[in-house]
Amino acid sequence: MSALNWDDVRLFLAVARTARLAGAGRRLGLDHSTVARRLSNLEAAVGSRLFDRGPRGVQLTEAGQKLLDHAERIEGEMAAATETLGGGDARVTGAVRLATPEAFGTYLVAPQIHRLHRAHPELRLELAPESRMVSLANRDADVAVLLNRPASGPVVARHLIDYRLGLYASRAYLDAQGPVTADRLSDHPFAWYIDARIDIPELRFLSEVSADATPVFRSTSIAAQHAAVAGGFGLGVLHLFAAEGDPALVRLLPEVEIQRSYWLAVHADMQRLPRVRAVMDFIDAVVADRRSDF
Repeated sequence: MSALNWDDVRLFLAVARTARLAGAGRRLGLDHSTVARRLSNLEAAVGSRLFDRGPRGVQLTEAGQKLLDHAERIEGEMAAATETLGGGDARVTGAVRLATPEAFGTYLVAPQIHRLHRAHPELRLELAPESRMVSLANRDADVAVLLNRPASGPVVARHLIDYRLGLYASRAYLDAQGPVTADRLSDHPFAWYIDARIDIPELRFLSEVSADATPVFRSTSIAAQHAAVAGGFGLGVLHLFAAEGDPALVRLLPEVEIQRSYWLAVHADMQRLPRVRAVMDFIDAVVADRRSDF
């Protein structure tokens, strides 16, 4: 194997992150043929194919994934050195994939993206707001907001904030059906998750609200559940930070309350990258601004 140089590592990272030679070329200011030639030279130098080419772009091979782990550590060290030696003036540029629970990403992050863009116009945020397990160790994301603290792996995590969920119905539903009482919750249809699609234990809390609740509408999306309840469907357990600002909704039985926690996590190799730190600072600012809503 020949010695690698930083320009080759930067090109490899651009191809890995865009999954397209043309996309990497645009990011680096190179034409497609130059990217293809330099990538072929890199593969010859390391003695392994790094990407499988296909009509929809490129995909990392096993060797490419191994090189990616090293390349991101090199990038982190280079960025940290640049920022330290340059007095903190390192440019915040590139893409960051942020994975969050759906409600956090939809109701907290997305409405504030303009702030991040104004502060760092060369930063591209890829937001994945999904209610599923995320593995930073497997590079599902660069930064993640999680519902539990990772138990193991090369991940740095800290408690972000606690949040609350409560029982809600729409004003229209209550006008039509009358008052909702704690001893008659089974009389009302519930919006809830599809149980077989819940892979995060912290989301299995319906029994804490009512032992005999009757889910009639199910969705993997909490935003869809919110919309169904606000539209007059029935009852739902919704995030206070989202539901309290919806004029169509009324909170029921304040004693019915679920509390969970958000954790902010990053792969240990990524935490010093300026673009990753910028996203983490942005999340902290969003939470600080909305703290009273939690």
